[in-house]
Amino acid sequence: MSAAKKAKASRKKTPRRRPLRAEKRAAILSIVERLAAHDPDPKCALDHANAFELLAATILSAQCTDARVNMVTPELFSRWPTPAELGAAEQVEVEEVIHSTGFFRNKAKNLIGMAQRLEQEHGGEVPTDMDALLLLPGVARKTANVVRGECFGLADGVVVDTHVKRIAARLGFTRATDPVKVERDLMDVVPKEHWIKFSHRLIGLGRSVCAARKTRCDECHLASDCPKVGV
Repeated sequence: MSAAKKAKASRKKTPRRRPLRAEKRAAILSIVERLAAHDPDPKCALDHANAFELLAATILSAQCTDARVNMVTPELFSRWPTPAELGAAEQVEVEEVIHSTGFFRNKAKNLIGMAQRLEQEHGGEVPTDMDALLLLPGVARKTANVVRGECFGLADGVVVDTHVKRIAARLGFTRATDPVKVERDLMDVVPKEHWIKFSHRLIGLGRSVCAARKTRCDECHLASDCPKVGV
């Protein structure tokens, strides 16, 4: 698929679900507000000093934990701190540095290609525009949403990772399993002013008490409203 077609497909809207009943929507809004009160200023788990570093780190985070990415990026950014330097790097050398993140050959190729595109088309700067981000190698909607929200304060959607997808389903925010449809459902019910931090809050909840294998419902501040308590 060409880059232009990839961007178009990533932005294609999915059908909205049936309107929620007023009481269900009110319950969801209550959960959103309780999340915000419990964790008012959540932080991105990927260590970064600028938009370029976050873009690279998010590309590396595919099928990999943020903790592992944070172990790799200090050397990556020390050796190639700018798009110009990373774009000129030898792929085998980048592969050696990022090897432990998995899928290292494809990720190295995407990192170098992304850096080269930034230099050639954006003056070495990370663009703020969603379409421009989606045309960069290795960048899909999730990555673009992360960078736009965290670095530029722009909310074009909701970041959906494995934690967000799992907990949104447990809380009754969505019945979808496809990340694009999950995002659309969340955009329907979560007020836009919460979009950027909402994902960080669910990710934090997923790491602390609502794990995939074993939930600690007795420690969760949302237990009283969760339809999956103890399940």
